[in-house]
Amino acid sequence: MATQLSQAKSPTELVISWEALPKDFQLEDEPVENTGQPLLAGALRESLEISGFIQPQMLIASNFGLCATVNEQFIAKAPDWVYVPSVNEVVANRKSYTPNLEGDIPAIAIEFLSDTEGGEYSVKRTYPPGKWFFYEQILQIPIYVIFEPNGGLLEYYQLENKRYELKQPDENGRNWIDVMGLFLGTWQGTKEGRTGYWLRWWDRDGNLLPWAVEQIEQERQRAEQERQRAEQERQEKERLIAYLQSQGIDPNNLPSF
Repeated sequence: MATQLSQAKSPTELVISWEALPKDFQLEDEPVENTGQPLLAGALRESLEISGFIQPQMLIASNFGLCATVNEQFIAKAPDWVYVPSVNEVVANRKSYTPNLEGDIPAIAIEFLSDTEGGEYSVKRTYPPGKWFFYEQILQIPIYVIFEPNGGLLEYYQLENKRYELKQPDENGRNWIDVMGLFLGTWQGTKEGRTGYWLRWWDRDGNLLPWAVEQIEQERQRAEQERQRAEQERQEKERLIAYLQSQGIDPNNLPSF
């Protein structure tokens, strides 16, 4: 039989407090379900880092424990990707995070669907509660994204009146995240040997935030364009010199005007 969140409280009442991870609490240490999930999470962070978005006070993590105490029972859930705008203290090798106690409530949580159900849609209230219930009712994370990598389906939920409401993307298939000043959408292509759908960031002008390999390629193309421009100028100069010489004019002794 499932343990109730609190035997003394009514089914609808939640008493939430914000306490640090107990020293004797064992966070789940299950293996990642597939090799694609770390790549998806890492790609989201990589483009933010390259663009200069990430600041020291921010917390961006993957498979990282978010903590809360509900009706005196400690709960920790680990979203596949989470963004916290500001923490009270920058801590190296942070093992968990308790909103309000240690800083802001996470602004966005992302879950990647896999072949096995992981509670991403679960509104189960009994202990331990489902992820959806935990993010929506306990942490009240403003934005919850569920991404199905195989088919590329992106579900973007926004907290309104304490309930997640599904939001439709814009004409480009992207959702605007005001707190980040960025669009989030899907992109299809190859990175690190994985070909398929990815979550990507775009700035307010619609420019895709590049990954490192893309930035290198962009710089290579710019260098090549500059080389071609310089070569074209050299050839035009040589043609001009040849023309002047054919007309009996010394290119090195042109009259001044």
